Amino acid sequence: MSAARVSGRGRAAGARSRRIDATLLKAWPLPDPHGGSSKEDRGRVLVIGGSVQMPGAVLLAGIAALRAGAGKLQVATAKEAALPIAIALPEAKVIALAAGSTGAIRALGRDGTRAVRDAGAVLLGPGMDAGADTNRIVRAVVAAAVGTVVLDAGALDLAAVRALRNRPRSDVALVLTPHAGEMAALLDTDEATITADPESIARECAQAWGVVLALKGATTHIAAPDGRMWVNTTGSVGLGTSGSGDVLAGLIAGLAARGATPEQAAVWGVHLHAKAGARLSRRMGLVGFLAREIGGEIPGLMP
Repeated sequence: MSAARVSGRGRAAGARSRRIDATLLKAWPLPDPHGGSSKEDRGRVLVIGGSVQMPGAVLLAGIAALRAGAGKLQVATAKEAALPIAIALPEAKVIALAAGSTGAIRALGRDGTRAVRDAGAVLLGPGMDAGADTNRIVRAVVAAAVGTVVLDAGALDLAAVRALRNRPRSDVALVLTPHAGEMAALLDTDEATITADPESIARECAQAWGVVLALKGATTHIAAPDGRMWVNTTGSVGLGTSGSGDVLAGLIAGLAARGATPEQAAVWGVHLHAKAGARLSRRMGLVGFLAREIGGEIPGLMP
């Protein structure tokens, strides 16, 4: 699908966008945690990603998933990074995956595949680079998953997404979280084309690919496969900081593990991320807060 084709017919084909606000969220509440008796009732998240060069991405995403209320966390990362991550994140079970000479994950392996099958939600991509190994891992995860799969960062690769368009299992829900630059790469176009009409592009790609798509930016557009669209206009310029996207992806995965639908997890995740940024900006200053500080705001923002 070309960007020109998308932007040329998206507005006419889609339903009216809905702004994410208090009224919408009140009518669409997150799963109530009061009915559960243990952490198992709030679901299991698996975060796959990281490398020797970028081990912190899975740390940020995993903490965010727990801050969103997920009950259990597993992290699968490059073998050489596994021990430091396990020490830094004692709340998680950490799985060491085979890595290549560059320190990047080479394969999902038996333990990783088993963890995918046991997870209510899987987040794949933080701290990973696009490439042939990542493409194979994306396909392996989608083939094994039983819940929602969130694709972020390195997993947002054109070849991988093309393969997923023809995936045989339509019961696996996919959430994609690209920023404008990543979206441009997915459509083999330039970033200016994306920013010129993000609403149409997000809606048409979600419909064509059968995914929930959160096209991130100062205004974030979230599109469902059936044409529904939600728009977030709140937040803070300070959210444009290293690691912020990893936190957002972790929030979405954590909410999905708790039982939120893929589109609900994306809408609520974007909203909570934006509200956390706004709160930090009021308290600390417009810019300068760190991605690692975003997650700590989340529990107090959830109803």
